[in-house]
Amino acid sequence: MTAVHFVIPDGIDDAARPTGGNVYDRRLCRGLTSIGWSVSEHPVPGFWSRPGASSFATLDHAVQEIPDEAVVLVDGLIASTAPDVLVPQADRLRLVVLVHMPLEDRREGAVLSAAAAVVTTSEWGRGRLLELYGLAAERVHVAEPGVDAADLATGTAAGEALLCVAAVTPGKGHDVLLGALATVMDLPWQCMCVGSLDRDPAFVGRLRHGSLDHGLGDRVSFPGARTGAELDRSYAAADLVVLASRAETYGMVVTEALARGLPVVATDVGGVSEALGHGADGLRPGLLVPPDDVAALGAALRAWLCDAELRGRLRRAARERRESLAGWSTTTSVIAGVLAETSR
Repeated sequence: MTAVHFVIPDGIDDAARPTGGNVYDRRLCRGLTSIGWSVSEHPVPGFWSRPGASSFATLDHAVQEIPDEAVVLVDGLIASTAPDVLVPQADRLRLVVLVHMPLEDRREGAVLSAAAAVVTTSEWGRGRLLELYGLAAERVHVAEPGVDAADLATGTAAGEALLCVAAVTPGKGHDVLLGALATVMDLPWQCMCVGSLDRDPAFVGRLRHGSLDHGLGDRVSFPGARTGAELDRSYAAADLVVLASRAETYGMVVTEALARGLPVVATDVGGVSEALGHGADGLRPGLLVPPDDVAALGAALRAWLCDAELRGRLRRAARERRESLAGWSTTTSVIAGVLAETSR
């Protein structure tokens, strides 16, 4: 039996914090176990915001307890801020760092340079890490997030049900989304913004005030985080998924939408274009716009709402792209291969 020690942020199963990184880590643990790996989890608290001294002390204790020559997979949320703890262990342990989002910081560079291997979640992420830190190309691998099979969303002819699935934080661009929605007030639509409301309460407060100022109060809702069957119902009731992020390494929400045949309007950042992909005839199953561009996002939404032919094309492309999406077993297989190579 092969074995890996997985150092993860505490609380990855917290339903109030259903981030893409959390989902990825949990699915990876399950996937590795299912193919015969022994996975020892080492949750470390305090790495959701700025980690303090106690967080690093807990990490140091956890790592010191891992036996020599063990394969250790470390979530980048932890690894990228902890060179003082991890770099001295690089000669004793076989460190692999899983980078969900490049930190673009010298601390991260020190850890990744010392690691035996690095895994990130998109070709864009790999290219960014190589560009930033001059890592050896053969040491940096891509394991795209998988997606679960899902029923097709039925959709409506008019395409008026808009859905955003993202924690309500500045990085996800909800302020840009609200600005764009204000430009299409003359058209019929409703938008539900599903996502955690406790990560940045001040930002949420400003959004709610802005929503009222724009006259969006009865057309935009913020029901909070949803997972499981409740999130499935949100997707099933939608016509279009909208993502206004300022940064994404991949964009798991995009493939979750496509798994249901839902087109996507999103900002062209990071690996989002990789996640969106193309239908069988080369047509993208959605529209990409520049980040922080209210007018461009508003124009894309107007095009979707006003052009029935466009909606039909994008829906067909989304259903075609649905057929080419990889499952979590593929993600697991890629990372298992990296871990096995590191263990030799």
